[in-house]
Amino acid sequence: MFGQESEVAADQWDLIIRNGTIVDGTGEEPYTADLAIRDGVIAAIGEITGSAAREIDAEGLLVTPGFVDIHTHYDGQATWDEQMTPSSWHGVTTAVMGNCGVGFAPCKKEDQDRLVELMEGIEDIPGIVLTEGLSWDWETFPEFMDAVAARPRDIDLAAQVPHAAMRVYVMGERATKLEPANDDDIARMAELAGEAVKAGALGFSTSRTINHRTKKGDPTPTLKATEAELTGIANALKDAGTGVLQFVTDFRDPEEELAMLQRIVTASGRPLSVSLAQADKVPHLWRQVLDWLTEAEKQGLKILAQVAGRPVGIMMGLNVTLHPFRTCPRYKPLAHIPLAERVAELKKPEVKAAILEDFANGLYSREIADFTRLDKTFLLGNPPDYEQPAEQSIAARAERAGVSAAEQAYDCLLEDDGHALLYLPFLNYADFNLEPSLEMMTHPATVLGLGDGGAHLGLICDASFSTHMLTHWTRDRTRGDKLPVETVVKWHTNDTAQAVGLQDRGLLAAGYKADINIIDHDALRLHSPEMVRDLPADSGRLLQRVDGYRYTIVSGQVTYRDGEWTGAKPGQLVRGAQPAPQMDAAE
Repeated sequence: MFGQESEVAADQWDLIIRNGTIVDGTGEEPYTADLAIRDGVIAAIGEITGSAAREIDAEGLLVTPGFVDIHTHYDGQATWDEQMTPSSWHGVTTAVMGNCGVGFAPCKKEDQDRLVELMEGIEDIPGIVLTEGLSWDWETFPEFMDAVAARPRDIDLAAQVPHAAMRVYVMGERATKLEPANDDDIARMAELAGEAVKAGALGFSTSRTINHRTKKGDPTPTLKATEAELTGIANALKDAGTGVLQFVTDFRDPEEELAMLQRIVTASGRPLSVSLAQADKVPHLWRQVLDWLTEAEKQGLKILAQVAGRPVGIMMGLNVTLHPFRTCPRYKPLAHIPLAERVAELKKPEVKAAILEDFANGLYSREIADFTRLDKTFLLGNPPDYEQPAEQSIAARAERAGVSAAEQAYDCLLEDDGHALLYLPFLNYADFNLEPSLEMMTHPATVLGLGDGGAHLGLICDASFSTHMLTHWTRDRTRGDKLPVETVVKWHTNDTAQAVGLQDRGLLAAGYKADINIIDHDALRLHSPEMVRDLPADSGRLLQRVDGYRYTIVSGQVTYRDGEWTGAKPGQLVRGAQPAPQMDAAE
């Protein structure tokens, strides 16, 4: 039976994976071979003789490099937790945090609340979680990295220095008022950025989007940072000879914004990635960005767009943060009673009629209004379906059933004993299909990202991007072309690792870090997200389990077996870019 594990007398190898289908991260066709591990690295691939302390029979299973997720927000969780779930459930063995310009270092004691409010607003991590979870036993970014490094965990983590924290550290209240940095401010921020990358930060991140706001609604301190400020910081990375740049922006003035990014990369010589998705309000802007990337590539500039293979969408339900009826006056008295009791009340005809009347009369908060687009809201289902046609929307279902869209949504929320989820895709779904995502992913100057593991705890659950790529795009898609499994694996391993300078992982080859997934591709199955209360202050978050990962291995140690943590904690803080191994490393 495949997946069988045995222990034998230790000899030449620490672990042998036998008879697996090797998908090595190069994009080349899979092949059958054995793989041997010694001292945390891949020692040999082929027909392996000799014995090992442990063997795994992987016949019929995919053997892939561990996934490298370059866009997460585990900056808080990394300081209090040993498991970087949900990412580590989905084959991620290395995660890069500190994206979008937000994080918790550098930070003076008097600014701690400001950074908590910013993270709470931008990344939907409740303030009480951060207040209780963060130890704040650091001030500088190198001290923060030391705090992260001191805690063993299930995966490797790498960090970027966040612009918002650095700006507040240098400018104080002037940063939050969006005042321009003066020459002294820029020099100090550049000094801090250089100090961070020399201590092992992978790079620098910033945000220029109006969607990034504090819990109070104030814009991110980096929104209006000048080109001089950004160039000064980028040049600090140039002087250090290392580090990547990560930007998120609205492209409000696309020609000027893209020209500015190009000038920054030209001046600094540092690689840059920028988030890219299809937005409903400007559904064709992504094509302009891809065209610009093509030209930048011709000029030899190292610029990539981070893209995603499915919509970014809001989860709505009775047991999560948000749903269309949450602020209706006659729903509010029920909002905090236990779910089972609430469902029983909501099923009463008179209660249903009253809440639907409130909704029909517009008696809900302005904040909820953006989430009442029932013509673009779907019942997510289990297993979840992220590429549903327009005729499956709540509004279309309602029309066929002869009821209002609100009533259809109400009834759907009561399914599965009140655990059902509605799904509102707000990025990458203007056309009600994923063809734009496919075109973005297959562009030579893009890289997979945007999963946001560790963030958006009550609204979004996208840390499962890696699994969805393997299920939907290589196996299950019915509404367009599929992709070869070797292509998707390359995108999630070698390509992402190379994008941030981690050249020691992402490939199955002798000398490379032994971060490996052993996957039953046929059995790979995403579950619907569910709310779990496992955070500090007994707070909840959406988590998405998965079947089909038989083993996940980090630095040669089995960390997950059939989805269950083994207790192994080989994960470390990755300090800075890592060189590719020498070809004779196996000798």
